[in-house]
Amino acid sequence: MGPLTSYFAEFGAWNWLIFGALLFILEAVVPGVFLIWFGVAAIVTGIIAFAVDIGWQAELLIFMVLAVLSVFAGLKMAGYGLSGEEQNSNLGHRGERYVGQEFIIEEPIRNGRGKVRLGDTLWPVKGGDADKGATVRVTGVDGNALVVEVV
Repeated sequence: MGPLTSYFAEFGAWNWLIFGALLFILEAVVPGVFLIWFGVAAIVTGIIAFAVDIGWQAELLIFMVLAVLSVFAGLKMAGYGLSGEEQNSNLGHRGERYVGQEFIIEEPIRNGRGKVRLGDTLWPVKGGDADKGATVRVTGVDGNALVVEVV
């Protein structure tokens, strides 16, 4: 056996626990959320290696399978699909959730443009002319503006 192989054989299952702990520490230092899943796979591999006497080759195979599974589980928990794209995200489409709701005009709609108050924010609106205080219903979204009609 070479020196590296004998090193791994000497420490056995502890290798995986040490490796997992290092990955957890790196996750705290390095931006992103990906090393934690490999750390979870390493810790679980170490626990399996303690419970079952297997060779390091089998441990490596178990780690690789668990790493892939834990990454997919992490993506699923974060709300991403297999493509890596976020599912059910309203990011960039926030205005669509207001379609069908009614609001009070804060700044009069003149020449097709005005504003309504949504919480603590003024949102631009497009629609027919309306005075301040008029009630409008959101019928759609055009860019960053809500398309409204007077109720």
